[in-house]
Amino acid sequence: MIKLKLNKLIVFSLFFLLTIFSHAQNSSFYKKSDTLNTKRKNAIILTESVMAGGALIALNQLWYQDYPRSSFHFKNDNKDWKQMDKVGHFMTSYYLGKVAMETLDWAGVSKKNQLIYGATAGFAFLTAVEVLDGFSEEWGASPGDVLANATGTGLLIGQELLWQEQRITVKYSFHQTKFAKQRPNTLGENYLQQALKDYNGQTYWLSANIWSFNKKSSFPKWLNVALGYGAEGMLYGNSNAVNPIQQDAYRQFYLSLDLDLTKIKTNSEFLKSVFSVVNFIKIPAPTLEINTKGALTFHYMYF
Repeated sequence: MIKLKLNKLIVFSLFFLLTIFSHAQNSSFYKKSDTLNTKRKNAIILTESVMAGGALIALNQLWYQDYPRSSFHFKNDNKDWKQMDKVGHFMTSYYLGKVAMETLDWAGVSKKNQLIYGATAGFAFLTAVEVLDGFSEEWGASPGDVLANATGTGLLIGQELLWQEQRITVKYSFHQTKFAKQRPNTLGENYLQQALKDYNGQTYWLSANIWSFNKKSSFPKWLNVALGYGAEGMLYGNSNAVNPIQQDAYRQFYLSLDLDLTKIKTNSEFLKSVFSVVNFIKIPAPTLEINTKGALTFHYMYF
């Protein structure tokens, strides 16, 4: 399924971009420019253009060519996977835009242009992927995906316009489930594949930094409160799929604590780099869960 293939591409591209930016931000040689640095700006534009173009060409040649082409069309997949794939699009659009915006900030680009050309990068790239989907007879462009991409970009830009910072970030966590063993080709054969494919074990979070809403308070700067969403019991995208091992899928909602690693004080440039790269991962913590089966559960440590 193209969404699962795309997840792999996005995760590795995102990690690569985060690593580059983290190094650039913290290296003594590559400190943020106070004024526009044309060489840096051009290097960023060239690098991101090559990466995005290369990714789209690779998808077109290595994936879509195995399926019949068609005229452009839409496909409504909004009921699939309890919308977990849509939340994944939301997060991806948010972070691709965030990284692009922050790299332009490192080059001294104005805030206005960061928002116009950087923050919208995730939406632009993922929209191009939807166009490829739209010309594939097997798939079709998803209006729900486009809306999720726009919402992720909207969260990023909206906070910059309102607060000039990201007080609420999108985070991800994962734990292995029993469902992957029942459909390993679809949900993954090992831990890494399952982290990308098995929606049953994925949780997406909105993590809010409490101190940033009242910076005169003595509340710890690094402590966040997080709201999470997940779903379980899914062997197929369509919950109505007829199969003797199909599970009863249900939704899960979470309330938990979290850490903003970028607000932890340290003099180590290496640790700052590590914290910047991994801050999209939700820290395991005590968590309260309520699900659509009506169960209320407390997890001493939820991953």
